[in-house]
Amino acid sequence: MNSSSPPAVSIAPAPARVPLYAGEPTTLTEVFQHVARDHAKPDTINYKRDGRWQQISSDEMLLRIGRIALGLYSLGVRRGDRVAILSESCPEWVLADGGCLFAGAVDVPIYPTLTPPQVRYILRDSEARVLFISHPAKLSEVMDVLRECPSLEHVVVFHTPETAAANSVPGTSSDAGKLVQHSLAELETLGAEAEKQNPDSIFELTAPKPDGLATIIYTSGTTGEPKGVMLTHANLVSNLIDCSEKFEFGKNDVSLSVLPLSHIFERQAMYMYLHHGMSVFFAESLEQTGANMREVHPTVFVGVPRIFEKIYARIKDKAAEKGRANSALLNWAVEVGKAHARLVANHQKVSPVLALKNKLASSLVFTKWRQGMGGRIRIFVSGGAALSEEIGYIFSGAGLPIVQGYGLTETAPVITASTLEDNRIGTVGQPIRNVAVRLAADGEIETRGPNVMQGYWRKPEQTREVFTEDGWFKTGDIGKIDGDGFLTITDRKKELLKTSGGKYIAPQPIEQLIKGSRFVNQVVLLGNARKFPAALIVPDWERLESYAKLKGIDAKTHEELCRHPRIIDLFERQIAALTPDLAQYERVKRIVLLPHEMTIESGELTPTLKVKRRVIDEKYRDLIDRLYEDAERTAPTGN
Repeated sequence: MNSSSPPAVSIAPAPARVPLYAGEPTTLTEVFQHVARDHAKPDTINYKRDGRWQQISSDEMLLRIGRIALGLYSLGVRRGDRVAILSESCPEWVLADGGCLFAGAVDVPIYPTLTPPQVRYILRDSEARVLFISHPAKLSEVMDVLRECPSLEHVVVFHTPETAAANSVPGTSSDAGKLVQHSLAELETLGAEAEKQNPDSIFELTAPKPDGLATIIYTSGTTGEPKGVMLTHANLVSNLIDCSEKFEFGKNDVSLSVLPLSHIFERQAMYMYLHHGMSVFFAESLEQTGANMREVHPTVFVGVPRIFEKIYARIKDKAAEKGRANSALLNWAVEVGKAHARLVANHQKVSPVLALKNKLASSLVFTKWRQGMGGRIRIFVSGGAALSEEIGYIFSGAGLPIVQGYGLTETAPVITASTLEDNRIGTVGQPIRNVAVRLAADGEIETRGPNVMQGYWRKPEQTREVFTEDGWFKTGDIGKIDGDGFLTITDRKKELLKTSGGKYIAPQPIEQLIKGSRFVNQVVLLGNARKFPAALIVPDWERLESYAKLKGIDAKTHEELCRHPRIIDLFERQIAALTPDLAQYERVKRIVLLPHEMTIESGELTPTLKVKRRVIDEKYRDLIDRLYEDAERTAPTGN
């Protein structure tokens, strides 16, 4: 097999990194060893099976990682070989990741929500030799495409009944020979046997070097062919260390993990949890997040904006179920909390009257929120997309502060982050240690530092395109920096809409305003190469159905509600009220209501719940074309 690295691309080196403390780890294998040596505990990793929480100690974690590494070595995996992981987040994901790193392999995470052709592309492009996969059902889904991957030799299944293990599946490619299936338990047994024969065999594996490739993470491909982002041990470990002072995680913290480990945001968060000796609990699912919070009482929770929006929507729904008095009390408390949070965030004096109101709001309302989330939340961390200021102030006012971070897969990932001590809501904080940020003439954010990727796997031209001549990485995001160095993201450079009249429109700020309506669940702004902006909106069906019933609107299905003139008028009035300060060319002139929520499974959202605008444009092209054609027909004639 060809394990060689792709052709090098000349990138100007960043200034030498300044270590945070003596003896800090320089590779991810050292991070795992550090956990067992300095943070020994019985509940390093926790998961729920058969209704009971189970534990993996720090010692057991390191032991199993070592055996997986030796098992991979026994299968013929050598330094630089690629090993893919196709699975939902679970303890086995972390163990497989660690095993790959100790074996000197380069792991390639694959989202379990990707389609079989997308899985095939990543496996073939990376030339993975081994695939870890979650369970037999997932294996069945992708088996046909696995046969079309000539480099793939072994499949290791995390959760497999013992009777189903160790079957051979014929491959169709003469280069592939036989695709051999193993259970994870068998792979660990293979490693244990190697260890028994030679107790020092784990130390004979080639130790990775800081500049050695650790992982290839494929971008979601929302704007074209996926690209494999190459991150070294130094990229990841430097980012892990340099983020530490921002979030101030500690060994007494407990985290509930809900995001996919296939995404760099949660993966780096996991390394941080382990590095700081925290106890990590895997949520059973996004739907079970609330229940799991009340069970494990986390102090730290890392999420994306959509999760925090859903939490608040659920709080509002529960208040509405208890009647108008409860809704009124909630609304009063929220307004008081926001007013208090704004003054605190801006380091302004809080009046005695507002302080008293805030104390009362906390006693009557916010204490229940905090208890509903386990009662011990110290910090929420949001990333992956821009968090609306509204949500930021609401949670901060409730005593549940959300700090934002910003970065990309290509930057391992964190570029900037806020702190609890100086949490300027609406910004994504200041650059972390050893990382620099500047703005190009058009407002694009550029960065350099030890966290910036090695390049795109076997795509030297695309790599060159994202670096300036003097070696700064071009993020593709538009932003602004205030006098204190706090960065605000205003939009994606490639997502800026340009109307047929030549006006540029940033969609995200307008979408955030529209989402201020209690009737709006999801919204996507349209208008590129069109005369004016329009919007696709998914309503909050529970609230809309209650409104329709209250107003006596005769519509029996979601589709009928979407077409009803009085419902359309409601949304148009809501949008007009929420966007009075927009320029004329930015104002939404037409809307279309969608009867179904946009989801990951439908391909409309990324695994971190961001909208895939290209997919939306293609999927709803006929609907969008009709919207603008109808507008042309009904437009008044003359001046």
